[in-house]
Amino acid sequence: MPELPEVETVKETLKHQISGLFITKVVVYYDKMMSQAVAQALSGQQILTMNRLGKYIIFNLTNLDLISHLRMEGRYFIKTDEPVLKHEHVVFHLSNGQTLRYHDTRKFGTFDLKTKDQTYTTPPLSKLGKEPFDLNPEDFYNRLKQSKKPIKTALLDQTIVSGIGNIYADEILFASHVQPLRRADKVTKKEATWMIERGKGILESAIEAGGTTIRTYVSSLGVTGRFQLTLMVHQRKDEQCYICGDQIQKVVVGGRSSFYCKTCQKR
Repeated sequence: MPELPEVETVKETLKHQISGLFITKVVVYYDKMMSQAVAQALSGQQILTMNRLGKYIIFNLTNLDLISHLRMEGRYFIKTDEPVLKHEHVVFHLSNGQTLRYHDTRKFGTFDLKTKDQTYTTPPLSKLGKEPFDLNPEDFYNRLKQSKKPIKTALLDQTIVSGIGNIYADEILFASHVQPLRRADKVTKKEATWMIERGKGILESAIEAGGTTIRTYVSSLGVTGRFQLTLMVHQRKDEQCYICGDQIQKVVVGGRSSFYCKTCQKR
């Protein structure tokens, strides 16, 4: 699943390629993803700019905002007059003759159309916690003290901190020397501070590298992620830890595969 750095990469790429264009029409091939009423409302809207919050992409339009979540395998493609493929479920026709196509093999992606005053005051965005870039370590620590969930599960809770997914949760926990099964309320203030401060650095490096291309997620707008080349633990089961030489372990936490070093990370 694309996480904050990957979504930021997609957002920035779209921003440079389609900002200023008008949506002339929207063709929907899977009604459960976008209603015909929403498609009609988008016709004639200008794409003023693009924004992002957590894992959500926000199309800032003339007088509306379209909120897009890629979920597990959503991708955007910019094409001209090529035939529409099987998994291209929403096609935005643009004023320059190109089309922006939303491709999603698992059909989990979502679109929410909002008026400007609703965008951040109603779900889904109103439910999100702050991103690591905006989160005070003290506030984060206080939120963790209220949770008995494993710290890995807490990091994936988008109401606590937004934008972090499975890949970066593993990397942040490694950088903070905390094992993924540690209860969130047992994390020390120092460790919570490390998670935020070092987490910022990890996410910034990933954004600079174009995100992580791993498993099913591949950026589809001409950007190839390189951060996977610097992953310390994620998807490295049985390989040697780069720091201590011990073997990287794999454990399932809340249904998610988690990777860690039992020597470098404290239980």
